[in-house]
Amino acid sequence: MLNDIRRPFQYKKRSLKEIEESAAGSKKRKADDFTGTVKKIWHYLSMNKLKLYLVLFMVLISSAMALLGPFLVGMAIDDYIVSGDADGLIQLIWALAAVYVVYSLSMWFQAMWMVRIAQETVFTMRTQLFNHLQKLPIPFFDKRQHGELMSRVTNDMENVSSTLNSSVIQIVSSVLTLVGTVGVMLYLSPLLTLITVLVIPAMVLGLKWITKRTGRLFKEQQKNLGELNGYIQETLSGQRIIKTFSQEERVIHQFEEKNEKLRLAGFWAQTFSGFIPKLMNFLNNLSFAVIALIGGVLALNGYITIGVIVIFVEYSRQFTRPLNDLANQFNTLLSAVAGAERVFDIMSEDEERKDEKHAKSLDRLEGGVIFDRVSFSYEEDEVILSDLSFEASPGETIALVGPTGAGKTTIINLLSRFYNPTGGRVLVDGTDLMDIKRSSLRSHMAFVLQDSILFQGTIRENIRYGRLTASDSEVEEAARMANADSFIRKMPDGYDTVLKADGEGISQGQRQLLAIARAMLADPDLLILDEATSSIDTVTEIKIQEALEVLMKGRTSFVIAHRLNTIQNADQILVLNNGRLIERGNHDQLIERNGFYADLQKSQLKEQLSS
Repeated sequence: MLNDIRRPFQYKKRSLKEIEESAAGSKKRKADDFTGTVKKIWHYLSMNKLKLYLVLFMVLISSAMALLGPFLVGMAIDDYIVSGDADGLIQLIWALAAVYVVYSLSMWFQAMWMVRIAQETVFTMRTQLFNHLQKLPIPFFDKRQHGELMSRVTNDMENVSSTLNSSVIQIVSSVLTLVGTVGVMLYLSPLLTLITVLVIPAMVLGLKWITKRTGRLFKEQQKNLGELNGYIQETLSGQRIIKTFSQEERVIHQFEEKNEKLRLAGFWAQTFSGFIPKLMNFLNNLSFAVIALIGGVLALNGYITIGVIVIFVEYSRQFTRPLNDLANQFNTLLSAVAGAERVFDIMSEDEERKDEKHAKSLDRLEGGVIFDRVSFSYEEDEVILSDLSFEASPGETIALVGPTGAGKTTIINLLSRFYNPTGGRVLVDGTDLMDIKRSSLRSHMAFVLQDSILFQGTIRENIRYGRLTASDSEVEEAARMANADSFIRKMPDGYDTVLKADGEGISQGQRQLLAIARAMLADPDLLILDEATSSIDTVTEIKIQEALEVLMKGRTSFVIAHRLNTIQNADQILVLNNGRLIERGNHDQLIERNGFYADLQKSQLKEQLSS
């Protein structure tokens, strides 16, 4: 988004050729696996085999009844209407009524059961997708727009759901009807059957021309929808920045450009797919006219009866209708497969714990931490940490200081195993982090980040997130230690006050206090503080510092700080610059050294005096 804002805005409508080239380019970057995706969908469908067999049985009955109905009409004409047999006609009418009643009931049952199967299938897929998302590593989320991921969980899954609700039944029914219709037509008149199937080559050529384009266009449509959702999510979460820099008009224009891409891709996809029923209707009417003409000639010459012509006219429609349905459902299936591919693409990502086969769990941490010649790069050509070595003894407070981009947050990411080092080792209590299960490691850690995250729920529930087994009294004690108890009790329902999403409705400082209370309740062996007091006023900051000193006592703590007055009591201060450790010592030692840290201290003092 930021790159888009920096670029001069140029709005350009795209032609169909450009859209197709874009879709083809996407296909080249990652080839479609249509067969593989369909097999995966079938794997989920087959979890309801019994219900699926019942649906197929109902489809078989409905297809048989659909074939029997026109045949009985032809019999009525030849055997009863022409001969004037009223009693036989009445009996056949009752039989015909029974056929259509059975047909209607079988259609109703198959639709009802298929909807249930489809919903259970999508429920399972969506559940597994969401569960898999929770097991993916942090780098996966860092490289993707959250809105685009949301689109895969919602829009793409709904696309699969709507297709399974109707397309599976329709495809099977169309195939059975097509095979049955051809069989009966061959029995009645091979000549008229040959005339009827002459339309197939024209259908195949037309459908090939159409589906060749719709497949790419539906994929482009899904891609553009994901990008638009990602952009919407990004702009909604960044409203303060957008308004602060008066970028509303630019954002609106960029949205219009992305929206136009989606509109055009959808327009051409639906336009081309809309050609299918028009083509099929034309060929259907042409087939009807030819059969009526030639059938009439054959009837006049005594080769066939009037009833056979009536049956053939109806069967000719039934012959083209399944082809029409198959063609339409194929387009729908292409769209669903495009969505399912995006879902399975996420589900094929390696889980965070894949490399933990031989890792072990830890009952407790003493808190000794060693970084042994650690190097790290987020990208191959971008070195973040270079040959970093230091040691923290159990119970020590380690402060990380340095300019933006120096590598402070990266050290925390490596320590918590959100990322793995590209060189060197990180050890806790003498054990390489690669040999410790992430869940075990993190269960002994607590984090208080600069941007506190709160969930929709009560204040009590948000604090208890640090330790779900904590009692109400323990939750309230943690809040008192964090100096949050007084403002909580002033809330309308106290600890049972329901917070909106992301803590909307309370101040940033109050959100930070709740995050600190949550960390206190977790009772960690390793404590991570990332500018934990950055959003709190001076008076509250003093109280929080006192509470944090109690919390950090006896625990190994890593503190990222920009305000140096908050870390003067740290046991070690690591001064980083350009990914390297340039100074190390306590506050007094570094001031006496009169180096980089001392310069930072002086500059902050000047800022405070000038303000």
